[in-house]
Amino acid sequence: MLPVIYSDEFLDHDTGRSHPERPARLTAIVNALKAAPWAAQIEWQLPTPVENRAIAPILQQVHTQQHIEKVRQIAQNGGGYLDGGDTLVSPRSYDVAMLAASAWLDGVDRVLATNNPAFVLVRPPGHHAERNYGMGFCLFSNAAIAAYYALEQPSINRVAILDWDVHHGNGTQNIVETHPQIAYCSLHQSPCYPGTGQASERGIHKNVLNFPMFPGSTITEYQPLFEQKIVPFLTNFQPDLLIVSAGYDANADDPLASINLQPQDYGLFTDYCLQVTRRIVFGLEGGYDLSSLAKSVLSTIERCLV
Repeated sequence: MLPVIYSDEFLDHDTGRSHPERPARLTAIVNALKAAPWAAQIEWQLPTPVENRAIAPILQQVHTQQHIEKVRQIAQNGGGYLDGGDTLVSPRSYDVAMLAASAWLDGVDRVLATNNPAFVLVRPPGHHAERNYGMGFCLFSNAAIAAYYALEQPSINRVAILDWDVHHGNGTQNIVETHPQIAYCSLHQSPCYPGTGQASERGIHKNVLNFPMFPGSTITEYQPLFEQKIVPFLTNFQPDLLIVSAGYDANADDPLASINLQPQDYGLFTDYCLQVTRRIVFGLEGGYDLSSLAKSVLSTIERCLV
């Protein structure tokens, strides 16, 4: 059995009819998972309600109180733009984003309890949210929040984050790069939004590894990086937990980027992660073509069931 942590409440983050980060993303994935031939091997789990978890202290380690309060106030006042561009906050978005963060913490709890993977199926995504502001559809930095939470658990001394979203996780790197117990590795299209993630950025503890990928790259370019660079980097760090910012917008059909991966390629990525450890929290980030998004999530989960 593989836990999928999900709630219909994540559909209540209303970004408007034409926004690419829309509720239909989750609906497409849920429908595909329920129709999969191995659907009986999925254990659907509701996230822990925020009022039942001391989430505020963890959130305050990652974000400033000013940012947290700004998101809350925009939602309370009926909604609006967080960054003046594409990051919308609806009346329910603060509560939904808090529940999404709680779901990522549930993912950590389940993986540490079972020593096997879990998939956190939430929105809004998180890897562009920096300490003091949100951007790129992201409100709170879910992967970083999960990493800080994991380090509070008695069996965890080191956490690695692998970000295979097509966009660089500027927020995650910004938050964790100074922490010697967290490693961050990203493969991302360059040039592309948000314009960060140079290969020269290594972190003061040599705990950062970035791979800018040319537009048009395929699995042919990705595979040797995993085998020769990423798996050794993660293995040498010896993480007690691996967190994957699982964005699926590097698919060839995705409208927001120009990498040419196929859904089955994410199964291969998952195999490489499993070479490092089975203690993996996969959490949804991007992916905006509904069909390729759903197929890619299935590829990830199916490999974890083997």
